[in-house]
Amino acid sequence: MVERALRSGYPLRTVLAEPRWLSTLSDVLPDDAVVFTAEVAVLEAVTGYHVHRGALASFGRVPVPSIATLASSASRLVVLEQVNNPTNVGAVFRAAAGLGMDGVVLDPLSADPLYRRAVRVSMGAVLQLPYARADAWPGDLGVLRDAGFQLLALTPSPDAVDLRSLSFSASDKVALLLGAEGPGLSSSALREGDLAVRIPMHHGVDSLNVAAAAAVACYALGPR
Repeated sequence: MVERALRSGYPLRTVLAEPRWLSTLSDVLPDDAVVFTAEVAVLEAVTGYHVHRGALASFGRVPVPSIATLASSASRLVVLEQVNNPTNVGAVFRAAAGLGMDGVVLDPLSADPLYRRAVRVSMGAVLQLPYARADAWPGDLGVLRDAGFQLLALTPSPDAVDLRSLSFSASDKVALLLGAEGPGLSSSALREGDLAVRIPMHHGVDSLNVAAAAAVACYALGPR
């Protein structure tokens, strides 16, 4: 993840590592990197619990693009509403990156993709896949529509269209809307969607975890 952050242009501030990691890090870090080393006992004493995995780096943030800028170079986007669990956000980013999406849009209440746990769960995908924040929700979805995107609102409603019945070309612009665990998309977000779609379920299971649902939907909409 340190290497991915460097490749993605995040400015390195400092590194705190066990001595055994120095040889590995030396192949990754710039020559002027500030590196502190300490034994495991000292690293655990810093926080009071086992938070350190051997190599921990601090980076500065980079500017987040606007929704319009993100949409201008994308054809497949994932949009999250009130997904405030960093683990789910990280897992969604990992699925979106691995399955060919071009970026992620987050509403104001969704968790910070650069929260440490989100970075870890995503295996660094949050550092590579561009994302934007929708400051005005759900009004900013209109920016995507103006950019030519069709908005697909994912819902377990039996009235929604079976996701497997849809077919899109590589040039079609599609944005997948997903809501939080439990409540799903809000009524206002559902109204903004151009089409309500569902993943067919069986054996009495009503829905999937949002990250699992995102992975299934991204695979269905991704590049062939």
